[in-house]
Amino acid sequence: MANIVNLDRVSKGYGAAGQLLADVSLGLDDSDRVGVVGLNGAGKSTLLRLLTRTEEPDSGRVTHRRDLRVAWLPQTLVLDPGARVRDVVLGTAWLDEGFGAEHEWAGDAGVRAILDGLGMPYLGLDQPVGPMSGGERRRVALAALLVRTADLLVLDEPTNHLDVAGVDWLARHLVGKRGALVVVTHDRWFLDAVCTSTWEVADRTVRGYEGGFAAWTLARAERERVAAATEARRQNLLRKEIAWLRRGPPARTSKPRFRIDAANALIADVPSPRDSVSLQRLATARLGRQVYDLTDVTLTAGEKLLLDRLTWQVGPGDRIAVVGANGAGKTTLLRLLAGVREPDGGQLRTGSTVRPAYLSQELAELPGHLRVLEAVEEVARRVVLGDREVNASQLAEIFGFDDRRLWTPVTDLSGGERRRLQLLRLLAAEPNVLLFDEPTNDLDTDTLAALEDLLDSWPGTLIVASHDRYLVERVTDVVYGMFGDGRLVHLPGGIDEYLARAGAPGAPTPAAAGSNGAGPAAGGGGPSGAGGGGAEGGAERAEGALSGGELRAARKELTRLERQIGKLEQREAALHDQLAEHATDYGRVAELDGQLRAVRAEREQTEEAWLTLAEQVPES
Repeated sequence: MANIVNLDRVSKGYGAAGQLLADVSLGLDDSDRVGVVGLNGAGKSTLLRLLTRTEEPDSGRVTHRRDLRVAWLPQTLVLDPGARVRDVVLGTAWLDEGFGAEHEWAGDAGVRAILDGLGMPYLGLDQPVGPMSGGERRRVALAALLVRTADLLVLDEPTNHLDVAGVDWLARHLVGKRGALVVVTHDRWFLDAVCTSTWEVADRTVRGYEGGFAAWTLARAERERVAAATEARRQNLLRKEIAWLRRGPPARTSKPRFRIDAANALIADVPSPRDSVSLQRLATARLGRQVYDLTDVTLTAGEKLLLDRLTWQVGPGDRIAVVGANGAGKTTLLRLLAGVREPDGGQLRTGSTVRPAYLSQELAELPGHLRVLEAVEEVARRVVLGDREVNASQLAEIFGFDDRRLWTPVTDLSGGERRRLQLLRLLAAEPNVLLFDEPTNDLDTDTLAALEDLLDSWPGTLIVASHDRYLVERVTDVVYGMFGDGRLVHLPGGIDEYLARAGAPGAPTPAAAGSNGAGPAAGGGGPSGAGGGGAEGGAERAEGALSGGELRAARKELTRLERQIGKLEQREAALHDQLAEHATDYGRVAELDGQLRAVRAEREQTEEAWLTLAEQVPES
């Protein structure tokens, strides 16, 4: 590994927003795969602009290796409306940062493969970008980066405007792409699939962790357990999140066994995320037996047939995900259920007690003349959420509005904060049916975890149209797919089955599609093994590296090291007890402290030996 970027005591701020980063020092190596996480407004995009030297710091220094080639996708970009797809992707109509038209993927076939993977097989290379939607222009710009060979690829929310298949393709493409990668995204499945380390931007600094989103969540929970025991509500939320992650696919269990034991102890008393039986009973009491009954319903968009004589029933307490490519009709279906539009044929019967709340992809009109707390209280001062009652300020706190932000004018909120306010105003009305259209847009990972925690105890019917694989698998129980042929298809195998049926390149076969549900693809074709530390990809490499005899010897040595680690941990615990017992004997305390330091050093050395060997040995 070679260092390519350094930040040395860097600080950066902006006027009213104040200082976002203070005295930050970090380095990036040529093979690093870093996911950047943090609250909306914490400074994630600012960090990317500093890394790419798009902006200069207020103080400190950013240095690049000489001749470093940086490819950079910002959140907002401007393309020449007169340019063609070919000009943007192969030419210099957008990028002119040391990249010429000559590169290893300059052929039309390579460009076509990338455009297909990003969900734009219909685009011609001579098509102008001016008439395209914002999402299409962004995907064309992303394609321009992917066809080039770069030493450092920096992506700010690359999964925006990609469907489930597009996110899956992009993850696998990036896992196989050489060079360093830094990515900001709210897509937690994508973080686990692609990234091998995580940077958390918080409190004006940047903290680094090994591993993707799951490993960061575990490390963060442990840090807060030790340092912030008084934050009981926040800790319980993180423990529930870990419980979900640990119940996920085998790809997550490739962590060291002695670390798994610690994680299991942390979540030993955590129940399943939802009490489905109780929620079903409560939902039936609130909604009755009928929610939505669709009989021979036909939906069209212009001349395009979206649903063809669909008969479908949605009951009380159902938790349904609807997945499909962009333009398949997911939003139109939700608008139908929300009463925003009528069917073009057939009949929709809605239960008499149904009170739906529809979260659209657009930011609804918010009362700009009010402050945050006033905007919530305008809907309700007290709200019953599942098994608890909260006031308006407590509800706002759940969605990240602390005491300082409660009195912020709505007009001064960021896009992510406006999305949060829109969501909590919907919930404050106490609906019994939630219709969510891409609810993760503009929400940070903490807010998503809070939303998921709230939905765990919410007794009602939930229908979510989303490309966010993690959210789908976390909060819903059944998945339906729309494939652009007029059908709404039940998918018992969830997202994996959708990818197989949609024909995504490298997707799991239908036989393996139903194997699991949470996080990076488990058991077939997903990128977690190669890029996210998954067990299977590592196993394939290790089997080829060790002969049968060497493999047996290595596994025997791993077992010995694990026993030794266990004994050293017991010795540490005993020394802690002795230190407490002899707290007033300063001479004895000094002696025991020396022994404790030696045991800790030996344990760390043994763990390092275990980790080094474990990388060569597959799971048995």
